[in-house]
Amino acid sequence: MSLAACRALVEQGDPDRALVTAGAGDAAQAVLWPLWAFNLEVARAPWASREPMVAEMRLQFWADAVDRLGDGQAPAGHPVLAPLAEALAGRSVQPLAALVEARRRDVWREAFPDAAALEDYLDATAGGLMWQAAQALGAPAAAEPVVRDFGWGAGLAAWLRAVPDLHARGYAPLPDTAPEATAALARAGLARIARARAARGAVPATAFPALATGWQAAAVLRLAARDPGRVAQGRLTRSEFARRGGLAWAALTGRW
Repeated sequence: MSLAACRALVEQGDPDRALVTAGAGDAAQAVLWPLWAFNLEVARAPWASREPMVAEMRLQFWADAVDRLGDGQAPAGHPVLAPLAEALAGRSVQPLAALVEARRRDVWREAFPDAAALEDYLDATAGGLMWQAAQALGAPAAAEPVVRDFGWGAGLAAWLRAVPDLHARGYAPLPDTAPEATAALARAGLARIARARAARGAVPATAFPALATGWQAAAVLRLAARDPGRVAQGRLTRSEFARRGGLAWAALTGRW
């Protein structure tokens, strides 16, 4: 799959990340389009079949591919893998391995037993993906906690927006559906975002396109914290004006 094909896949399946990435420089795009395309394919794998064992096999394919990437090989079997191998050549892919492993929960539609289990899931998926992207764009090891905090908050915002769809698919996406628990979860996300922003100086400007993908997160979490009923009702979507205006401000200031 060419870079253009990865981009087309992301534009169709992940328009928010596509909007940010389209404005990045060529070098950043060469890293991000394959990463986002990989993430889409892995996220879809657990839902590709009603048979859990078939979905497990699909995820195992991605787990094996990441293992080969980590060994410096160029895995085959899917068109996303060639551009991904080129984008991450010589880099650790441990965050991607953890991401694939975390998605096994989706195969079996496992309920989260407590808030800590959801926290771990979001760190391995959204937090790990953002860290993989940021380090590929030059973020040093010292920036990992900062990037993961911001990624966690962004992942929580996306997760809360997906709650109605996940319920419709037979998934119990929240460990506690009480309004006060949902509001507390949203506030926890806001706290992580605030902590990350306070340490913004640890993240180089080159990594901006990776973190800017979470530009809507704080606004979405504020809505959920103020009115947790919006989560189950699917009313966390912002207007197109607010969505694009927020991204324009982030791009203008360089502040995620």
